[in-house]
Amino acid sequence: MGGGPSGIRTWPRAERPREKLAQNGPAALSPAELLAILLRTGNSTSGQTALDLARGLWAFYREEWGELAQATVQQLASHPGMGLAKATSVVAAIEIGRRLEQRPLVRDAPFHTSRQVFDHYAPGLAGVKKEQFHCLLLDSRNRYLRDERISEGTLTASLVHPREAFRPAVREAASAVIFAHNHPSGDPSPSREDVELTRRLCEAGKILGIRVLDHVIVGDGRCYSFADEGQLLPS
Repeated sequence: MGGGPSGIRTWPRAERPREKLAQNGPAALSPAELLAILLRTGNSTSGQTALDLARGLWAFYREEWGELAQATVQQLASHPGMGLAKATSVVAAIEIGRRLEQRPLVRDAPFHTSRQVFDHYAPGLAGVKKEQFHCLLLDSRNRYLRDERISEGTLTASLVHPREAFRPAVREAASAVIFAHNHPSGDPSPSREDVELTRRLCEAGKILGIRVLDHVIVGDGRCYSFADEGQLLPS
């Protein structure tokens, strides 16, 4: 394996991820090879190639895309040979993948089922280690306006106050809302706190004149809908 003009090791032509991708397509590349394309260059100090760095990074995150996807720019940049430019490239690529998988609700499209909520949020919340609480804003005909993240909690609980939960709906004059949050454990079964929070949100909605159509808990590949289970207070 020879040295390049900058002193960084190069790899044989057969091991060059970019050429391999161009000739055989992205499916032919290993995770480390895909990462190496994002990193672009290696580490001149250690003499590592981009592929060397990528293999080390992939091993550090236990060869799991879900683990790597949770890393922040700062965490990635702290790895030897990485730095800010490489770290931001990886984070940006992961975010593009998330957005491609997401099935966003189209503005003015009517809401029909809890499955729509799950399909909208599941890709973005998959593997997230903290609870995130979101609110879907709907008009008088239950048509989607937009969604807003209300809070991000700890590993076990999301702190949500009805005042904050309904603030976007009041501001946008929404007629109805759907609340949604994830369970990092992957099990969407509601906790006692979830049940109590849902009750409080329904009561607040009645006072404000904003209908609460559902509260959906997103888990791994499945969800729990308070509306589907008949657990919502009457509007």
